[in-house]
Amino acid sequence: MSKPFMDADFLLTNEVAKDLFHNHAEKMPIIDYHCHINPAEIAEDRRYDNIAQPWLAGDHYKWRQIRSNGVPEELITGGASDREKFQAWAETLDKAIGNPLYHWTHLELQRYFDYYGRLGADTAQEVWDLCNKKLAEPDMSVRGIIRRSNVKLICTTDDPVDDLRYHQQLAADKSWEVKVLPAWRPDKAMNIEQAPYVGYIEKLSSVSGVEIRDFDTVCAALDKRLDFFAGNGCCASDHALDFAFYAPASAEELNAITKNALAGKAVCADDVLKYKTGILLFLARQYARRGWVMQLHFAAVRNTNKRLFDRLGPDTGFDCMGNTLDAVALTRLLNALDSTDELPKTVLYSLNQSDDAMLDTVLGCFQGAGVAGKFQHGSAWWFNDTKVGMEKQLVSLANLSLLGNFIGMLTDSRSYLSYTRHEYFRRILCNLIGTWVEDGEFPDDRKLLGKMVEDICYNNTKNFFGFNV
Repeated sequence: MSKPFMDADFLLTNEVAKDLFHNHAEKMPIIDYHCHINPAEIAEDRRYDNIAQPWLAGDHYKWRQIRSNGVPEELITGGASDREKFQAWAETLDKAIGNPLYHWTHLELQRYFDYYGRLGADTAQEVWDLCNKKLAEPDMSVRGIIRRSNVKLICTTDDPVDDLRYHQQLAADKSWEVKVLPAWRPDKAMNIEQAPYVGYIEKLSSVSGVEIRDFDTVCAALDKRLDFFAGNGCCASDHALDFAFYAPASAEELNAITKNALAGKAVCADDVLKYKTGILLFLARQYARRGWVMQLHFAAVRNTNKRLFDRLGPDTGFDCMGNTLDAVALTRLLNALDSTDELPKTVLYSLNQSDDAMLDTVLGCFQGAGVAGKFQHGSAWWFNDTKVGMEKQLVSLANLSLLGNFIGMLTDSRSYLSYTRHEYFRRILCNLIGTWVEDGEFPDDRKLLGKMVEDICYNNTKNFFGFNV
C-alpha cells in the first residue's frame, strides 16, 4: 500500500526521524543568510494580486522546467496573462515526478494556502481561485508571509554602490520585528573584463567620494563602502567566482592593469586573474578584520544561450553546472590569507557535486582554533538542492568533517514563499540521521540528537555569523 501524498511524515521513513523532525526541527525558527529577495518589497509590505506573481515572476527554476515542456516563451516571461502562465506551470507539474520543484510547490500550497491536493492541469483553476482568495487576506502580505514562516533574520544580496535605504527604513520601523540585513556582493567591482566595468567604477567613485585612478584607489573606495555596510548591520559577503583561481601580482602590476582597464584598453586573461586575485585578497583581509563571513560560490557557467540572453538578460534560466574546482588554486588562495592570520570565517559552495569530497577535505586544512566550524561546506546549492543532492552533501560532510557544526539551509531565492525549502531540508536531515540511528551506526540518544538537529537548523547559523537574534 502506498504512503499518503506528502502527509505529516513526508520524507520521514523511521520513528527516530519523525521524533527529531516533529519535536525539534519543525519548531526551530529560520535564519535565511543568503537570498535574492528585494528589501523594498518588505519595507513597502507588498501585496500580490494573484499567485502567479510570487510564484512565477523572476523564478528561473520554474521557467527552465516550463521551457522543458515545450511551452512558448510568451507563456513564461512574455506578455501572456498571469492566469495563462499559471496554467503552463500547472501543466508542467504533471510531468515533474522526482523534481524538487514538485515537492516545494506542494509544501507551499500546504503551508500558506491550506491546500493538500494536487496541482496539475485539471486542478489549476481550483488552486488559482483558492490561492488568490487567500492572498487577499490581511496577513498574506510580504511581511505576513515572513512572519508565518517563523523567520527571524534575512540577509539580502546587495552591491557596494547600493544606498541601503530600505534596510535603514526597516531598521527604524518599530512595528517590524524581523531583522533584514544587507550582504555584500562585490562581483561588479571584480569583473574587470566585462564591458560595464568602467561605468560601474565611476558609480563606485561617486558614492564613496574616492577619486578612482588605479587599483589602490579601487580598494580605498571599497573600504569606505565596507564601513558603510558595516554601519548598516552587514556581517557577511558573497562572491560568485565561477571557478577557483590564484594569480598573485605586485602592487605595481595591479595598478597598471587597473589603469589600462579604466582607459578602455582590453585586459588579457592573465591580467584579469591577477586583478581578481588582488581584489579578493584585499576584501578577504577586510572581512577578517571586521569579523565578517566570506561566502564563495563556484562552478556556475552563466548565460550559455546567447540568443536568449540577448533577449531576456541574466538570471532567466540559461546557466548550467561548471567543471570541478582546481583544488590547488583554491588552497593557495586560502593559504595566502591564512599565512598572515587574515583568513575570515568562510563558506564554500560548488555547483558541481563532484567537488563535495574535495571541499570537505579542504575544510580540515583551515579550521581555526577556538572557532567550531570556522570553515563550512555550504548547503547543496541551486541545481543541487534536490533530495539526492542534499543527502549527498550531508553524507560527504559527515564522512569527512563534523556534521554537528554545519550551518544548515538557505533559500537562495527571490520568492517569499520559498521558506518551505528549509522544511524540505530539515525533513531530509532528520531522516538521514534517523536512518543512521535505526541502523545502529549512532546511539539512540534523543537529547543529544535533538540538540544536534536544532543546532544545524538554527543555532549554528546564529553563532557562526554572530547574529543578534
